[in-house]
Amino acid sequence: MRTIIDLPEDQLVALRALEQQHKLSRAALIREAVAEYVVKRLEVVDAFGAWKPAKVKVDALAHQRKLRAEWDRDGTARNRDKKAIA
Repeated sequence: MRTIIDLPEDQLVALRALEQQHKLSRAALIREAVAEYVVKRLEVVDAFGAWKPAKVKVDALAHQRKLRAEWDRDGTARNRDKKAIA
């Protein structure tokens, strides 16, 4: 589905740099960004295993990162599973 968006010039400049750096189209980069945003904002992945009986809706990766953030000194989880996302 096509969508028209307006972006400020600084974001377009950054997007052009990412296009060249990663050899991806602008559309591919925006799709990737939206996918990451949705995963981060919508915690609707059905739980499984021990959580299934509770009918909990949770994003397992977001939950894992939240738990790992507690282990880091600065309180932010380092992106240890970046390869798993890509």
